[in-house]
Amino acid sequence: MGNNRPMRATVPLALAVVWLSVATPAGQTAQSRPSPARGLTELSQSLQDLAERVSPSVVQVFVTGYAQPDEDDQAASEPVLERSSGSGVIVDPDGYIITNAHVVERATRIEVELALAATGSAAGSSVLRRRGRVVGAQIVAIDHETDVAVIKVEGKGLPVLPFGDSEMLRPGQIVLAFGSPLGLESSVTLGVVSAVARQLTPEDPMIYIQTDAPINPGNSGGALVDTEGRLVGISTLIYSQSGGNEGIGFAAPSNIVRNVFAQIRKTGRVRRGDIGVHTQTITPLLAEALGVTGDAGVVLSDVVPGGPAARAGLQPGDLVLALDGKRMENGRQLRINLYARGVSDTVVLDVLRGDRKLSLKVPVGERDSDVGRLKDLVAQQVPIRSLGVLGLTLTPQIAELLPNLRRQKGVVVASVSQLVPYSQQGRLQPGDVIYSLNGKVIETTADLNTATSSFKPGTAAVLHIERSGTLVYLAFRMER
Repeated sequence: MGNNRPMRATVPLALAVVWLSVATPAGQTAQSRPSPARGLTELSQSLQDLAERVSPSVVQVFVTGYAQPDEDDQAASEPVLERSSGSGVIVDPDGYIITNAHVVERATRIEVELALAATGSAAGSSVLRRRGRVVGAQIVAIDHETDVAVIKVEGKGLPVLPFGDSEMLRPGQIVLAFGSPLGLESSVTLGVVSAVARQLTPEDPMIYIQTDAPINPGNSGGALVDTEGRLVGISTLIYSQSGGNEGIGFAAPSNIVRNVFAQIRKTGRVRRGDIGVHTQTITPLLAEALGVTGDAGVVLSDVVPGGPAARAGLQPGDLVLALDGKRMENGRQLRINLYARGVSDTVVLDVLRGDRKLSLKVPVGERDSDVGRLKDLVAQQVPIRSLGVLGLTLTPQIAELLPNLRRQKGVVVASVSQLVPYSQQGRLQPGDVIYSLNGKVIETTADLNTATSSFKPGTAAVLHIERSGTLVYLAFRMER
């Protein structure tokens, strides 16, 4: 992706057939030009070389964990352990692997199959590839907003797939999908980019690369690569009426994935960028009422007082013309482009205020309501070992990170481990606030540790928690 240089000896398939059958270079007769068969053979060989180079960096991920709760069958008495598999991509030689959050989020045990060192493909060697080495893996961090997870295995010098630049992708560009669909390891499929910035819901800032390269269950977390063998996306989901591939697959863009990985690698969590503005698309009616003329497509309907944009000089009513030199045509486009920016980055907004054009540098701050900031409060965190979490006693300062809480006392879940108990209603998540255990009011981490210390393994327990403004019960059996 970073540029459009073709891989050595690679010619796009559709163009190859036309070029080989029609084009005749100057001074070359039809009899002396390369045959279509030879050109296709070279194309096939280049794709084989690419697959051989990429495959060792794409791994199969085996997960033992609890089944996804069935919303239509909440009466089931006990959660059930199951085995499943997905895919992952090695992006760091020290064992860091990117996969999807939904592949590993309910895991109690994770294993990864690493490819064995290549032994060549000499004539007469078996076409059956030896199975790789299976090793244990641990979750480093999960980012639910992008459905990206980072896991780690012990290892050095592992084969890495380099990141490409997803901003350079264009519809029609050839891509290949690598992964383990339906458990079939080291599978590769070919297709094109169908769309480069597909937004699945109108208000979701997350965008996806749409592709018709066949993707099936088990491909989740696998690699979407360009013809240079660079990672341009992480296969994430499909649209399907049958449950299998129907030519509508989606991959998380590599630029977003790379930003998420870099932050997790450095700090263990993702900090969400924000500049403190609310944007709206300028509709014809809005333009008429505001007297807007010209090409402006975005208006700032609000600028948060004291936020990064306000400090940079932006005002409500400013018309946004461009972000970092890229023309902004609607409010959604501006939000999507800001979403990929990291905290401490600086963006340049070209705005129109009355008849004046301004170019303002705006530092990207951290989203105020980001529950990931709870992990930064290391000194205040208390282990709740029986629940597999780190907790924080709710204080007014912590409550500012979790606006509009129902109550003023409780225990906030700062982070969770793979040891967290599983219930039919799901698992504890960062940002959950625990208010009671088996009907007993919990106000501090000391209260929670005291209450859980009297429970024996197998005892039924129910937590009353607040999650995203809603009170819910989580019922489970104590495991420790």
